[in-house]
Amino acid sequence: MRHRNPDSGAIAALLERARTIAVVGLSTDHGRPSFGVARAMRAYGYRIVAVNPEMDRWEGDPAFPTLAAAVEAQPSGAPIDIVDVFRRPEHVAAIVDDCLRLELPALWLQLGVVDHAAAACAQAAGMTVVMDRCILVERRSRV
Repeated sequence: MRHRNPDSGAIAALLERARTIAVVGLSTDHGRPSFGVARAMRAYGYRIVAVNPEMDRWEGDPAFPTLAAAVEAQPSGAPIDIVDVFRRPEHVAAIVDDCLRLELPALWLQLGVVDHAAAACAQAAGMTVVMDRCILVERRSRV
């Protein structure tokens, strides 16, 4: 089974209703795409949750070593709405497993992050999955 991205209306709706984005692979390096995208999405009003075992904080907020730790630390009533992935494709299947186990609603795989099998698995389980697109580009053009 091959994954298909949601249509433009569904992507716009996802970005409109989302409040919290967990960024898996977020970097403290200002030159990395993950840093720039996360900072810009935060400027748009999204709450950014950093997921990277190599750091303790990002931009003054706590960072988490795993997606499970990030979910557990969220305040009541502030769920993670989108998991935005800045990792190589070979890591996607394990991230999808975590998302499904944690019952997270949406997965966003950034440009160049492509794993059709894992994306199709997540989609078949009911997750909204956007693959090989930049969340910031989509936010700028759709909402």
